[in-house]
Amino acid sequence: MRFKDFSITFAAMQITLRFTRYFLMTSLFIACILIVIATLLLRGSLPQYDGTTALPGLSAPVFVDRDELGSVTITGGNRLDLTMAMGYIHAQERFFEMDLMRRQAAGELSELFGTAALTHDRKARPFRMRARAAAVLNQLPVEQRQLLDAYQLGVNKGISTLTVRPFPYLLAQTQPIAWRNEDSILVIYAMFFTLNESNIYRELKLSSMRASLSDPVYQFLTTHSGSWDAPLIDEPSVLPELPSVTDINLQDLDEHLFKDDHLSTEQTPGSNSFAVSGTLAGGSAMVANDMHLTLRVPNLWFRSRLIYPSDASPGQLHDITGISLPGVPSIIIGSNRHIAWSFTNSYGDFSDWVRINFDENDKTRYLGSAGWKPINMIQEIIYVRNAPAKILNISETEWGPIMAKDHDKTPLALVWTALKPEAINLKLIELEQVNTAEQAVKIAQLTGIPVQNFIVGDRSGNISWTLAGRIPARSGNYDPQLPADWTNPNTGWDGWLNPEQYPLITNPASHRLWSANSRTVSGNQLELIGNGGYDLGARATQIRDSLFAREQFTIEDLLAIQLDHRALLLSKWYQLLTTTLDSADNALPWVSDMEKALKDWDEQASSNSIAYLAVRAYRYEVMKTILDGFAAHVRQNDAAFKLPRLSQAESITWQLIEQRPQHLLPATYKNWEELLYLSAQRIAAQMQQDGSITERNWGEVNAARIRHPLSQKLPEWIARWLDMPRDPLPGDHNMPRVQTPDFGASQRSVVAPGKEEQGYLDMPGGQSGHPLSPYYGSGHANWVNGKPTPFLPGKPEKQMRFVPTDS
Repeated sequence: MRFKDFSITFAAMQITLRFTRYFLMTSLFIACILIVIATLLLRGSLPQYDGTTALPGLSAPVFVDRDELGSVTITGGNRLDLTMAMGYIHAQERFFEMDLMRRQAAGELSELFGTAALTHDRKARPFRMRARAAAVLNQLPVEQRQLLDAYQLGVNKGISTLTVRPFPYLLAQTQPIAWRNEDSILVIYAMFFTLNESNIYRELKLSSMRASLSDPVYQFLTTHSGSWDAPLIDEPSVLPELPSVTDINLQDLDEHLFKDDHLSTEQTPGSNSFAVSGTLAGGSAMVANDMHLTLRVPNLWFRSRLIYPSDASPGQLHDITGISLPGVPSIIIGSNRHIAWSFTNSYGDFSDWVRINFDENDKTRYLGSAGWKPINMIQEIIYVRNAPAKILNISETEWGPIMAKDHDKTPLALVWTALKPEAINLKLIELEQVNTAEQAVKIAQLTGIPVQNFIVGDRSGNISWTLAGRIPARSGNYDPQLPADWTNPNTGWDGWLNPEQYPLITNPASHRLWSANSRTVSGNQLELIGNGGYDLGARATQIRDSLFAREQFTIEDLLAIQLDHRALLLSKWYQLLTTTLDSADNALPWVSDMEKALKDWDEQASSNSIAYLAVRAYRYEVMKTILDGFAAHVRQNDAAFKLPRLSQAESITWQLIEQRPQHLLPATYKNWEELLYLSAQRIAAQMQQDGSITERNWGEVNAARIRHPLSQKLPEWIARWLDMPRDPLPGDHNMPRVQTPDFGASQRSVVAPGKEEQGYLDMPGGQSGHPLSPYYGSGHANWVNGKPTPFLPGKPEKQMRFVPTDS
């Protein structure tokens, strides 16, 4: 190369390097500027934690203290003032989550997220919950409407006071919309959907089963009782006998009808709740509660304490500590120094499908309970961000909206407690001011919430269980689990059950109460409440047995029951898998690997357990394979059929395994031994996909995946900042410590009224929804590790003061 050419090349290299340095420095400078701008924007939407703020409508100053977790203590002159302050705080900490809940219930997510949310809105909008929320407001007592007015004022003041709108709206490039009173009702509706919706659609599958199966087979599959039940009110019952070969013969079915199908998930919203009387707890009753829901960041609940004067007893204070639900002004569960109360989802049957008969000559008319009536046609407009609006035409009947079709294509109208205005109210707030369990029960039975098991204990040591929420009074001879003809005016819902008709247990001789989403009653009372797909009962049994294993209890004893992750249900499955492997050729690599994997079996769902992962997978595979035989029979008439969640699937499966009838063996297998062997082989192959079987463990599968609602749409490095750590977690379904990666105890508490200082309250996901808040993710580590956090808020570290506008 000539010197001149070299000089030109060298000069070009220098220019390139200078340009590269300039580009990198400029890019770094721009990145720093963007980070600074983003940080400033984020800081502009931080909640206010101290200082003084004027609130129009206050009658006197209100003080808000926050401890190191961000738990709020709101102190003021009356409940209305506290309600306004609560709305302000909820809005600044959680407005985006409140917005999602109202939009979820109303079918209005597309306005925020565009076409990505259209499928959800098309499903939710026919319920017309916004219009129904307005009807609820019209029938609420004056004092409850006043609470909503105060809460609304506080919410809108709180969100408007922020310098910058909350960061999710910055990302979505939208503005928050002002809060309205009906939005609080929509938040309550969102909980109805969470707790009831699965049963609504479950009944459609039951109808397909009933139409395709003989009565003995249908009764066998849908039995409501089994060996794992632990009801509070029990009557003798036995499992139905196995269907005979004349009832059903799975060996005759076409093999193409069998699918590698999944059982309906066991991840159903529920909870554990239990109590011991003062006789066993040193004076005051003791109440434990952990409500199992989908977990998120921030947590659904908000740690709250309310202190205000008593109108009935001058000089006395109401002092209520527990959790509130941002969007409504109530304390959901907690203690008021006199009573402590708790909830679990009841899984009764509070919805029905009505078969609609149209006039063959005029499809705008249907046969109602008093003759032919015109269909009420309603148009709903779904506004879609950055896309044309969609119009839905909804057909309403006297019973409810037409939402589905039966197995024979007959249109079905939905009747559901949530669609009745009188089923919703704010009566839950009245629990704040009662002194005894007896008083609390009477309030709970008339409370307008999804029907829940309600366990309450008081300072004098009394304990009670009943159902909270409005229960329909059914009339007529029809099966409420199946669509029915309601054209007979004596068939259907005849108002609501009177409180005297509710099941009630007060101060049982055992001094113990428990509920865990399984069947709590029997006989006539079960018929009154209905079967909405009760849980198996393994959790309830384990809790009950632990309660009867002691005669005296401390707070720590009840915490131990909540954290119990013993896998008692899987003991028989471990024995079955062991027996299956013993009969196999252990020279096969998968057999010897499975035998090694089972060596650490200790009957617990520990995060480091290899055996638990294997046995759990085996149970699921065998159950799925066996029960799919019955689904295959239904698929002869309904090709897309999948089994609904069957309450007693465990008991049904074991009856078949133990008796091994050839006619109930799926046609794809020669005998039951082959089914059990090949099931073990399949789960071994599944476990080997990511390496050796003995290198896997339960914690690898059951690692936390507790995420912010927006993190799935963001780059991974940002998502990691918003989400909680991926901690391996012990526990699973069918044991007290219910736990999956994104489902489990949304709170965990034990408290004795009058001894709140000794109680504890843990929750995942943290208190604040703002990632720069010191309370983002607060307390989450204690929840992961089962380390109890004090029930009462700690020493205040920040205080803000609300004052009337003329102060």
